[in-house]
Amino acid sequence: MNTDYRDVSLWFDQLVEPVVPRASLSGPARADVAIVGAGFTGLWTAYYLQQADPGLQITLLDAEVAGFGASGRNGGWCSALYPVSIATLAKDAAVAQYDAMIGSVAEVLRVATAEGIDAGIAHGGTVTLARSPAQLERAKAEVAEALEFGRADQLLDADAARSHLNASNVLGGTYTPHCAAVQPAALVRGLADLVETRGATIYERTPVARIEPGAALTDRGGVRAPIVIRATEGYTPRLQGLRRAIAPVYSLIIATEPLPDEVWDEIGLHARETFTDFRHLIIYGQRTADGRMVFGGRGAPYHLGSRIRAGYDRVPRVFDLLQETMTELFPALAGKAITHRWGGPLGIARDWHASVGLDTETGLGWAGGYVGDGVSTTNLAGRTLSDLIRGVGSPLTELPWVGHRSRQWEPEPLRWIGANAGLRAMTLADRAETRGGKPSRVAKVVNAMLGR
Repeated sequence: MNTDYRDVSLWFDQLVEPVVPRASLSGPARADVAIVGAGFTGLWTAYYLQQADPGLQITLLDAEVAGFGASGRNGGWCSALYPVSIATLAKDAAVAQYDAMIGSVAEVLRVATAEGIDAGIAHGGTVTLARSPAQLERAKAEVAEALEFGRADQLLDADAARSHLNASNVLGGTYTPHCAAVQPAALVRGLADLVETRGATIYERTPVARIEPGAALTDRGGVRAPIVIRATEGYTPRLQGLRRAIAPVYSLIIATEPLPDEVWDEIGLHARETFTDFRHLIIYGQRTADGRMVFGGRGAPYHLGSRIRAGYDRVPRVFDLLQETMTELFPALAGKAITHRWGGPLGIARDWHASVGLDTETGLGWAGGYVGDGVSTTNLAGRTLSDLIRGVGSPLTELPWVGHRSRQWEPEPLRWIGANAGLRAMTLADRAETRGGKPSRVAKVVNAMLGR
């Protein structure tokens, strides 16, 4: 258990008030709805349940403090991204799912404004750069697919892409307006305070060992409730019987010191667009409200047995690689101080398909598998769970991710071998595309094996 939460992430370090843990569960308790996990999924669910039925007794339990997991550590994107491609879903279902994701971005911003939560939000959209011929080919294919499904993503030539983000070796890119940069810890902690003020009980430093129909069980007693919601995302494997349900994959992030205006004049991001590129091994970034460059990416190994440990949050080799990649993209950042380094696990289902649902026979519900795109997807999950819990049919409960069941991950050591082989393959694929300019066949095979 932490004693100083400022080192969780830049976002926690920037909080105006220091994080003081709430009381832990001290014995058996009862509620109408018990939610395991006080991150975005759990808190959005509580928020919308309170809006619909203020009399509900809602209890949230968290192994650490509200927002300690991915909700308070992510890259600060509130986007309309969904982890499976549009073409993976039937056309009508895909359009409905992506319309719901676009609406979720607007809804997060609406609630933050309406509730007075200062989360440093800038609705600048996302620019995705193409920096090799293979990446430019993927950019064109993505825009063509989006148009087929009624989306209006913009294909950018080199000059237009550089007008958003002046990185090195830019050949073009894409732009979508459906993303906002946020300070995620401020948003999640603000939500926690809000739902608590409205009557929810939040027990912190209370690890749940097992979920069963009618109860969330801890070593200090259980919370009995007819509805129990699992909102644990990357930490799901710690629950008894769920080790293979979700693979916890680590994403690591660095942040620079606040940068002077002349540096930003050179780099761009004048609307605080979030950004990435079309490489296979994901990178992402944003310009913060106080003028820092936040830059993150995958590359940390998957750990045998889905282990989750504090030491995995910081991998010096990966931090060094992130800094090297960042300065290769933006030479103006060479020599700038890195003030924060952090990371944490995100949740990936075997078919990379996020899902939400409620078993009405057992009263057990869940949401997760966001693959790092959870800041907005959790909001959609919370609104959907609110309807499902109250037995209200709605357009949300008809979306294709509702009730979706992903198959389990392979047993170890197959899971470890496959995950890390895939990581290595994508690294090699990016190198091959940079050298040869042609799309990687290896990446195509790996994506097919993952069901993407």
